[in-house]
Amino acid sequence: MSKILCRLLRWRLSLLNGIVALGGFVLFSNEPAKVPMVEVLLGVTLLAAAGSAFNQVQEREIDRLMDRTCDRPIPCGDLTPATASAIGGVCLLAGLLALELGGGLLPMLLGIGALAWYLGVYTPLKRRTPLALAVGGFCGALPPIIGWVSAGGEPTDYRVMLLAGLLYLWQVPHFWLLQHRHAKDYRRAGLPLFNPRLKGISPSGLWYIWIIALVACALLFPALGIISSPIAPWYAAVMLLLGLLALSRSETLRYAGLYCFPLLVTLALFL
Repeated sequence: MSKILCRLLRWRLSLLNGIVALGGFVLFSNEPAKVPMVEVLLGVTLLAAAGSAFNQVQEREIDRLMDRTCDRPIPCGDLTPATASAIGGVCLLAGLLALELGGGLLPMLLGIGALAWYLGVYTPLKRRTPLALAVGGFCGALPPIIGWVSAGGEPTDYRVMLLAGLLYLWQVPHFWLLQHRHAKDYRRAGLPLFNPRLKGISPSGLWYIWIIALVACALLFPALGIISSPIAPWYAAVMLLLGLLALSRSETLRYAGLYCFPLLVTLALFL
C-alpha cells in the first residue's frame, strides 16, 4: 500500500515543494527556532500531495494512454477514483490545518489559491494549449511565498518575489524538457506540445534565452546581498555551472542542471 500511496501522492515532488517553502521561511527569519518550520514543511508538502491525487483523478483517462503515467494507481486499478479523491481530501485538510497552525489564515489561503490554480486552471488548460506551461508556473511559484508569510513577512517584499520568480523561471524549461522527452506520449494522449516559432527564434534558441534568464535571476541573490559572503562566491560559481549544464547538448546533463536549481538555492538560504 505504501508504494501505491507514493505513486499517487508523488512524495518526492511534493516534498520538494515543502522544502522550497522552507526557503521562503528561512529567507525572512534568521531565528527559525522561534517559528513553526515543521508546520510549513508539512502543510505545503501535504497540499502538493493532495494536488497530485486530485490531478490523477482528473486525468485518469489521459494517464491510461501514456507510457509515462499508465502505471499510476488509478490506471492500474490499484485505486478507484473515489478512493484516490478521499486520500487527496485527507491530505488537503491536514495540509490546510498545518498551515493555519503554523502561520495563520494568509498562508492557508495562499495554499488554497495555489491548489485551485493548479487543478482549476492549469490542468484543464494544458489539454487546449501548449502555453499552459507558462500559466501553470504561477501556482508552483507560491510555496516560498507561503513560507515567507508564515514567518511573518509581507508577501510583496522584493526578496520573496525574487525567490518566487526564480521558481517560475525554473518550472517552464523543466516541464518543457519533460514534454520533449515524452513527446510521443503527449501526442498519443492528444496534448499539445510547446513548440514555439517566434520571429525566427527556434525552440532551442528560446531554450537558451530562458536558461540565461534563469541564471541571471539566480545571480541576483548575491548581487543584492540576499546571499552574502562567504557563501556568495561559491553560490555564484555553482549557479553558473548548473546553467552551463542546462545549456549542454546532452539531455541527461540538462535534466541534472535544471533539477538541482531549486534545491541548491534553498540550501544556500539556510547557510
